[in-house]
Amino acid sequence: MKPTSHSASTHSASTTVRNRAALVTGASRPQGIGRALVSALLTAGASKVYATARRRSDLDDLVASHGPRLVPIELDVTDEKAIAALPQQVPDLAILVNNAGSFAGTLALDGDEQGAREEIEVNYFAPLRLVRELAPTLARNGGGAVVNINSIASLISFPLGATYSASKAAGHSLTQAQRRELLSQGTRVVGVYPGPIDTYMARDVTMPKVSATVVAAAVLQALADGTEDVFPDPTAAQLRQGLAADSKAVERQIAAG
Repeated sequence: MKPTSHSASTHSASTTVRNRAALVTGASRPQGIGRALVSALLTAGASKVYATARRRSDLDDLVASHGPRLVPIELDVTDEKAIAALPQQVPDLAILVNNAGSFAGTLALDGDEQGAREEIEVNYFAPLRLVRELAPTLARNGGGAVVNINSIASLISFPLGATYSASKAAGHSLTQAQRRELLSQGTRVVGVYPGPIDTYMARDVTMPKVSATVVAAAVLQALADGTEDVFPDPTAAQLRQGLAADSKAVERQIAAG
């Protein structure tokens, strides 16, 4: 399926992937967006991709497949000390992809509050801390780009993931703030807003889903053409258009199931 990529903002300068180093968080799942992004970046000519997972052993197959251009890093994105140590591990970094995500499936009025806290830690605080720590590295390497894998749930709250939607809404606002604050050092910030993707996280979602490779292709296209806001699949594109036309109608539609 050809990716559907739309921009809700003006285009900025493109970012070159070839011969540059990238870091992708959350690359442990075989069918996940992180894995698809790693492969897409290496295929596009990245000199190196640092891939992270909470357990290094989850990345062994990536190392076997891609060789020395794939550098595994054991990283829990909620570990502040580990994030603070990253600049020494990735001195050549030019493209940071904040892909790691958490979905607890809790409601606003019921459910495990710890799950909601984990969502905020992974979906908001992790990209906040990662960009704070790695922005100087990006600046030294020509500015480069930050890519935040948000969600269409950043823009509309879904019944089965109220606290997830709230955490992703925070991620969307953070993306806008990072774009503004990193402009002066020449770092582009791309926000990606997928709908249902055929990954482990969305295994219980019954809506039509597309492959993670669709998201990865849309991200690479956005880096190439300067798109800032990416809606990579038909569901995300349709909801984005509906929100622009009548956001209350979309809210009522989602609430009605």
